[in-house]
Amino acid sequence: MNLDTVLDRLVVPGYTRIGYGLRSRGWPADDPAPGSLTGKTAVVTGARSGLGKATAAGLARLGATVRLLVRDAERAASTLADLRREVPSAEFVVDECDISDLDAVRRYAAGLIDPVHALIHNAGVMPPRRTESAQGHELTLATHVLGPLLLTELLKHQLSRVVFVSSGGMYTQPLPTDPEYREAPYKPAVAYARSKRVQVALTPLLAAELTPVFVGAMHPGWSETPGLAESLPGFSRLTRPFLRTAEEGADTTVWLAATESRPATGKFWHDRQIRPAHYLGSTRESDAARQQMWNYCRTACGIS
Repeated sequence: MNLDTVLDRLVVPGYTRIGYGLRSRGWPADDPAPGSLTGKTAVVTGARSGLGKATAAGLARLGATVRLLVRDAERAASTLADLRREVPSAEFVVDECDISDLDAVRRYAAGLIDPVHALIHNAGVMPPRRTESAQGHELTLATHVLGPLLLTELLKHQLSRVVFVSSGGMYTQPLPTDPEYREAPYKPAVAYARSKRVQVALTPLLAAELTPVFVGAMHPGWSETPGLAESLPGFSRLTRPFLRTAEEGADTTVWLAATESRPATGKFWHDRQIRPAHYLGSTRESDAARQQMWNYCRTACGIS
């Protein structure tokens, strides 16, 4: 077992800045190459802060025109100003769309007619109590799975690469039999992890559906972001000395979007390497269960 695998299995060193620091020593300095995204467009959901903002900056440095997809354009004004100071030569566009609202997703996709090199599904939520989207779906499922699936479907003929920003927390959860979380007492962290498990489980099916578009899921490790501090303040305080920066957490997302050597599609990634989708036997799902979830989500999105 090599050092990279040991770091991955031990979680704490692998997911923190320690793992990033050790692994990144072996990465080529010119991959992705400077200017590799010049003339290309990337869409980043949830780009107002944290990993999304860092991803937008990373893609822009490589030459991409970056569309920041946010729920509230006015609240993104300071983000836009920050990014323009950080990457003054880049072009940023703010687009308003609540990814959990399927009607809003349809309206947004109808107006986006140009090719999109990379679609980054980064938007995330962890409501303190069970909350429903505009169409009556549980909010973490709608935000992390349904809206992204629908947007990807509507833009599929314009796309080259699709990346889902998942979470290592999904390792703790099996594929849910109650995706709308109606049956058990609601726990925010569990709802979040369950929806991230759904993302990872459906990634291979979406990749097969969208050939030759690259589709991948990744997890950023433990990164210091406003979302983490707000959703899990105790964990954030306890681990702060070891947390990655948002830029370190976003590295693999940017790499998947921009590396010249096309990554293997349908896989789960962390720190530029394919990782197992399961470490616990209790979380493994059958092909039939995965297909059932795929059918449920596509039906919920109105995808025939």
